[in-house]
Amino acid sequence: MVRCMSMIQNPVLPGFHADPSICRVGDDYYIATSTFEWWPAVRIHHSKDLVNWTHCAYAVTRPSQLNLLGHPDSSGVWAPCLSYAQGQFWLIYTDARSVCGAYKDAHNYLITAPSIEGPWSEPIYMNSSGFDPSLFHDDDGRTWFVNQEWLHQPGANNFNGILLQEYDHSKKCLIGSIKNIFMGTHLGVVEGAHLYRRNGWYYLLTAEGGTFYEHAVTIARSRSIDGPYEVMPGNPMLTAQFKSENGLQRTGHASWVQTGADEWYMAHLCGRPLEWNGPHAGQGDHTKGYQNLHCILGRETGLQKFDWTADGWPRLISGDNAPASQVPAPAGINATRKEPETVRDDFDQPVLQPHLNSLRVPMTSDWISLQERPSHLRLKGRESLMSTFEQSLVARRIQDFKCEVQTAVDFAPRNFQTMAGLVAYYNTSNHAYLHVTADVATGKRVLRLTVNDCAALKEPVEAALLPDGLVQLRVVFSHDTFQFSYSVSGADTWKDFGPALSSAMLSDEYATRSRDGYFYSFGFTGGFVGIACQDLSGQKLHADFDYFHYSPLK
Repeated sequence: MVRCMSMIQNPVLPGFHADPSICRVGDDYYIATSTFEWWPAVRIHHSKDLVNWTHCAYAVTRPSQLNLLGHPDSSGVWAPCLSYAQGQFWLIYTDARSVCGAYKDAHNYLITAPSIEGPWSEPIYMNSSGFDPSLFHDDDGRTWFVNQEWLHQPGANNFNGILLQEYDHSKKCLIGSIKNIFMGTHLGVVEGAHLYRRNGWYYLLTAEGGTFYEHAVTIARSRSIDGPYEVMPGNPMLTAQFKSENGLQRTGHASWVQTGADEWYMAHLCGRPLEWNGPHAGQGDHTKGYQNLHCILGRETGLQKFDWTADGWPRLISGDNAPASQVPAPAGINATRKEPETVRDDFDQPVLQPHLNSLRVPMTSDWISLQERPSHLRLKGRESLMSTFEQSLVARRIQDFKCEVQTAVDFAPRNFQTMAGLVAYYNTSNHAYLHVTADVATGKRVLRLTVNDCAALKEPVEAALLPDGLVQLRVVFSHDTFQFSYSVSGADTWKDFGPALSSAMLSDEYATRSRDGYFYSFGFTGGFVGIACQDLSGQKLHADFDYFHYSPLK
């Protein structure tokens, strides 16, 4: 009897899970991903088979580890690096405070933990010369730190190579000389460095080409950790540019893991655009000609399997460098991909389910409560959805092109400055909000839909009068559009409210655009859907939500 080989289906982490860092401890695999302005920070998944992955922890959970208050969109936690050595987990992460313009104020920190669930330590400051830091534990017990160096001077290549410096365990700081060990290749935009050692070679894995459709994984190697590094013949190791027919795009920013049976896998970020027109779609400047190439689920995580050539270079098992949508699981694994599940939170437990996140600040009792009204989530209104400081918003990643999200809100607005409802959210400048509020002229309770399109606030449909009591709100995503609806009579009697909106507004590509050659915004995250409450008068009027229900659709 022939036994079927188990397959890994990409992406393994659907929805916004960018910049994966993978490591193995015994039979357990872990992936840490970037969280940017979302809280808690550094999302970690676990797997036993590389086929199915389950969220298991957040590493940054205390304000003493990270302060995101006031951070602009798509700043915050960039490119964490997770490793295991000396009986503990090590995590390096960047706190990027500036995104647009000439400067990148990027501070790099180290935290450690005895187990993946924590407790994670207070941060040790490393440096601020650039972002995408990584830690390498060498065979001789020494530990090395690498990061991209940012050059801000006008007319210069901002991505000024990869820096190397030693980390001192006793002093808990970087020591010794700093050396630029790799300036990158003709692909440009060198970042996301990781070091590995195999058969006497040091391998330097980097990301190049930028994080859009030109993204790639570059490999170089040296007999000495500080170089010089020789670029792999036939570089890059992985890219989807001009190649992939399966819609798996934007592949890059990778890390490696070796199984116990000496098989090798690469975790990498990727994106799935709403529409893909073949191997030459989207070539050229990512700010032009990408009308339908919108990855509304954000930058996701995929896995590729690779082996080694006779002369010691890594190659994808396909022999090509294009990403595969399916790759073989490790030998001996007999597992099938689990179907996406409906997730419902009735707010009857002492804590929220871990798929729910807040923006920039922790969920503290001054604005959120599961106790003040049992079996309800109470949000106390604070700042607007355009604020980078104190929003009262709780949301989850959109992980399916087709899905339905429902909630029910009990809210008695005092005036037009008080609002509560359901939001499809990308960032402060791009979101759509179906909410209960009061009419500015009459003071009567109404339902409104506002669309913030690149910071221009629009209202595509007139407000509707609402009776007192509970209002059910719903949004249904149908691939390239999403439609809001509401119900006041229950029994699943839904009435559409407003037009079907373009899902593209929730994508990196839509948020990232240039005017006069200057980028006014960057987007590195993905679509979220959640519940929110505002009181722009500062009185913190509250709204009570009865449930939050997310369901994938066929």
